Parts: sequence; structure tokens; C-alpha cells
Amino acid sequence: LVEARKARHIGLSNFNCQHIRQVLSTAKIRPSSLQIECHPHLSQDKLIRFAREEGMRVSVFSPMGATSYISLDMATKSDVLFDNPIIKSIAEKHNKSSAQIMLRWAVQRNTIPISKSSSATRMKENRNLLDFYLHKEDMDAISSLNKNCRYNDPGVFCEQAFGTFCPIYE
Repeated sequence: LVEARKARHIGLSNFNCQHIRQVLSTAKIRPSSLQIECHPHLSQDKLIRFAREEGMRVSVFSPMGATSYISLDMATKSDVLFDNPIIKSIAEKHNKSSAQIMLRWAVQRNTIPISKSSSATRMKENRNLLDFYLHKEDMDAISSLNKNCRYNDPGVFCEQAFGTFCPIYE
């Protein structure tokens, strides 16, 4: 597609380090981006570092964690980060919402967060991230919430939803 000028760049989604290595070992055109699930419960530090070292930009979906997965029975209310005491404390300190704190955490990690909302007010709020900075202790506190907990796992939901068993992380 790039050679045919139908696309300028090629990206990967939901690839782990091994998948990326396999692509890079044979690719004529190197992927320029990687999109992955990433939030304080799934920080993916090594994968993000590896992708960056291979020259890829990293965009992250579900940057605020489990909220949209509750209705799909892929997360519980206890997984929601908006009310996490660490997130709330940092939000109060900066006079920001919990969502803004999690999005800023993603931005300061040099990732591109992709958030979603049906509320125009929240969409506007979510864009207001550049007038404050999270200090190292804030970043470390948020990073300490990592549980390597993936909510968007096709190995869990594809069989039930689509009748196809599709484990991609094993």
C-alpha cells in the first residue's frame, strides 16, 4: 500500500514484542506506529520502550482503564480507576479530574492516548491537558497501580461474541 501510494505509513495493533520482531525481520517497510491497550492497571513499560527503540510512535486505547468494559462483563466496578484514592489525590492536588490525570500520565509517558466519551463537556475537558505537569512522584504513584491487567483480550471475548477462539497474547 505504501509503495502504491495508497498509504503513507503502516502501523501495528495489539502486537507484543515477539510479534513486532517477527514483522521487523521480514518487513520491506517498517511499521511507524503501534496501538495497544494501556492504562495505570496495564502500563506495558517494556513493550512501549521496545516499540520506541524500533522507531514507532505508540498510541494507547482505554487510557482510563476498565470503565467501558464493565457493561461487557470484562471488568468490575472495583477495576474502575476514576475513584482510585491515588488518582483522586493527584487530581485534587492539581485541581483536575481523574480522567485528566490519567490522560496526562499517558502523554507524559510519550504515548498518544485515544479516549472516548459521549459527553461534549468531558470531550472538552479531556483535551485540557497541557496547562499542568505531573511531577515524578505523581507519575511513580500512578505507575505503581500496574497489575498487568488486560481488559481487552480477544482470547476472552471473541469466542463468546463471534464464535471464534482468538488468543493473541499467549
